[in-house]
Amino acid sequence: MVTTVAILKRRLREGKTYDDFRKAWYHTVGFGTKNRMYTLLNIADPKEVIVIGFTESDTKNLIDGLRIDVKERLAHPLDEVIEPEIDRTFGLLLSDYDFSPEGSIAYREPSIGGTKTDINEIMGDIATIRSAFDKAARERDTTKG
Repeated sequence: MVTTVAILKRRLREGKTYDDFRKAWYHTVGFGTKNRMYTLLNIADPKEVIVIGFTESDTKNLIDGLRIDVKERLAHPLDEVIEPEIDRTFGLLLSDYDFSPEGSIAYREPSIGGTKTDINEIMGDIATIRSAFDKAARERDTTKG
């Protein structure tokens, strides 16, 4: 099981609002796996919409989710709402930390939900997922024509 994190930055076209973006962007088909997405407006530039998505899945379901996302974007294009440039960053979650307590906090090795991170396993997952991302991008680009 891995957690992928996607960070996408888009710029609203002139005259378009966050609500226009949300209505065009909203997914009408679920991924079939644990997924949370957060939408933000950049404080320094409220025309920039940032989406941060967390997907927890095994590699096969993650690849299936990519196919669903490509179909969603093709069925609900954002071209009329956002500028064509999109800044995309994808990564695998290596560790979670809780820095909420007041005072000193003991150092701990990377872990997710208390389970130690196996960096060698993560590196293998990255190779597999990167290949799937590249394939999904090619499918999206080919379908757009």
